[in-house]
Amino acid sequence: MFSLRYLLIMLTAIGLLPLALLGAWSLHQAGIYKEREQERWMLDLARALSSAVDAELDSAIATLTSLGNAAPLQNGDLPGFYAAASALNRHQADWLGVILTDGDGKVLLRTMDTYGAAAPPLADPASLRQLLATQQPVAGQLTRGPGGRLAFPVRVLIAGDQGKLYTLTAVIQPDRMVRLIQRQQVPPDAVIAVRDGTRAVVARSRDQQGKVGDAPSASLVALMRRAGAEGFGNAVTSEGQHMSTAYTTRSRYGWAVVVGRPAEGLRAAAYERMGVYAAGIVLSLLACFLFASLLSSRLVATIRTLQQNAAALGSGAPLTQSPSGITEIAQIGHALKQAEQLRDAREQERAQLLDSLNRALASHQSALADAREAGRAKDEFLAVLGHELRNPLSPIVTSLDLLDMRDEPTSRKERGVMRRQVNHLRRLVDDLLDLSRITSGKLQLELRILNLADVVRHAVAATPGLQIHLSAPDAVWVMGDDSRLTQVLNNLLSNAARFGGSVTQIALSADASHARLTISDNGIGMSEELIARVFEPFHQAPQSLARRGGGLGLGLAIVRKIVDLHGGLVSARSAGAGMGSQFELVLPLSVPPATELSMDGAAAHDGLRLLLVDDNVDAALSGAALLQLLGHEVRIAHSGTEALAAVRQRMPQVAILDIGLPDMSGYELATAIRREAGGDAVRLVALTGYGQKEDVARAYEARFDLHLTKPASVADLRRATAPFNDAAA
Repeated sequence: MFSLRYLLIMLTAIGLLPLALLGAWSLHQAGIYKEREQERWMLDLARALSSAVDAELDSAIATLTSLGNAAPLQNGDLPGFYAAASALNRHQADWLGVILTDGDGKVLLRTMDTYGAAAPPLADPASLRQLLATQQPVAGQLTRGPGGRLAFPVRVLIAGDQGKLYTLTAVIQPDRMVRLIQRQQVPPDAVIAVRDGTRAVVARSRDQQGKVGDAPSASLVALMRRAGAEGFGNAVTSEGQHMSTAYTTRSRYGWAVVVGRPAEGLRAAAYERMGVYAAGIVLSLLACFLFASLLSSRLVATIRTLQQNAAALGSGAPLTQSPSGITEIAQIGHALKQAEQLRDAREQERAQLLDSLNRALASHQSALADAREAGRAKDEFLAVLGHELRNPLSPIVTSLDLLDMRDEPTSRKERGVMRRQVNHLRRLVDDLLDLSRITSGKLQLELRILNLADVVRHAVAATPGLQIHLSAPDAVWVMGDDSRLTQVLNNLLSNAARFGGSVTQIALSADASHARLTISDNGIGMSEELIARVFEPFHQAPQSLARRGGGLGLGLAIVRKIVDLHGGLVSARSAGAGMGSQFELVLPLSVPPATELSMDGAAAHDGLRLLLVDDNVDAALSGAALLQLLGHEVRIAHSGTEALAAVRQRMPQVAILDIGLPDMSGYELATAIRREAGGDAVRLVALTGYGQKEDVARAYEARFDLHLTKPASVADLRRATAPFNDAAA
């Protein structure tokens, strides 16, 4: 809720906002334009100075050329040439001297020395070699000569008498270029430098004596390398000052001219412009705020009366008449008076309706909270129940596997009974957990192209004790989750075993678009009422108190949900009681794969060093015995601390870890083992009673190589100890 004064002020502010934005944009564009103009001016200045430098060098070259074409040198009169060169040198204020060499670079005379005196070695011989190689005039680099003074050479090639070649060199002091800079009209904060071919300072507008001969800063070198022959950017001077810098290296003699201005000065000007503009905007806003406040004060007094009447209308007090010259406010006052007349009649009815609505809302919220809590408690209970049931099942199944491997004839019948009952109990646990996933929407499929005929044949082969006649082609390709489709077939075959007769018929066929699987038995059959509800959870056929059939009534409900997730249909039919039952499963066909992957068993391998960690002593001992029968060397630990001690004593090749350990979780133990192993290869296998989708994902996030759910079968343990490629298959 906002006051009228606030709304009027906001309205004026919003009205000014487009103008403020337009002004800011204009200032920004003007700043950009000014920066570009500054950049263009600095580049133009650098180019102009570069042209002036070239002109100075051209003048020196022209003077040398005229001297070389004079009669003494053309006639081979070296003493006469020495006199002419000395006279010329005296008229050139910035020339230290003239040097004459032959075509091989040997010094013939120097005006700095007496004629015929022994000449010292040439300074900057590289520029002389360049002249002889290119036969084009050269401006050399700034060099300290034999006399200790800094100067740069300008060299030309002269053809003397009878085509004999000479080189003439004028040794020029940097002061000539300093005066060239001083003649430019530039801002006092600008720094201008003329640099030779090696980028050493020849002339500088600031601190010439201290900086002459200095190499360029690293930032200037980087700018030149990045921008090319000429450009603009930021660089730091040798004094450490940040400068906006323009340069050009387009001189005919390879020299460079650099122009810089302090970057903070340009930024300060931009800040000053923005500050002035911001001050103007603030003053305009203050003026608008003052006007809005005066206008709102006149309206607030009238509106306050309307507020009092509205409050009185809500509290049941009588209204006071407040005339107003504003038409809309007068209409509001009249409407309030009419509302007062209706208030008393409607007040009681409204109170009753609100009370009823509040009770309904409170009841609804309470019911939702109870439902959420019940769902959460159910999921937690089922997860804990599955874990607690699988923990004792694990040593029982392992012990049965040990007994089966020993194959004592006297216990075969008892082992068969125990195996059937344990499988039944495991199926009940899986059904409970699958129902929890279905109701919470967490059941997911891992789809791939598979041969449904192979899935059916494997399911039939894994169902002993039931006479089954199977009719199936070699291949029927569908897109499905092989483990879930196997679960569907196991549930249907389990249903046939409990309620079927002596023989079960399975027929698999395919038409143009669908695969069709029928499972028929000659058992007790179903009524129409039972067929209508047979796929509902917890619904079972009527049984005697003995419950010979067993089960929780979840298998067929899970079948329907899995088939639905595959995009298929499942249905049930029966001719009546005692006439047998038929279940039909229809799935969409898929395109066969190009090649069928081999699913053969893993190749044989030698025994491995294993570490089995489980706080359930019976599960650890029975699991170790079974792994030893499979040919492996097994050590046992019942806590994370014991496991780490065993790992430090000798690193295992495979570590099978329970997740719920007393001192640390299996995930923490896995991380610690990976750290202890370093670069050594070790396979980590999670063996736990928690088998939800998120439990499997968390295991792989903790860098486990394989996740197994208790109770683990012999096939699971073989897969855990198989070579990596086979285990992954």
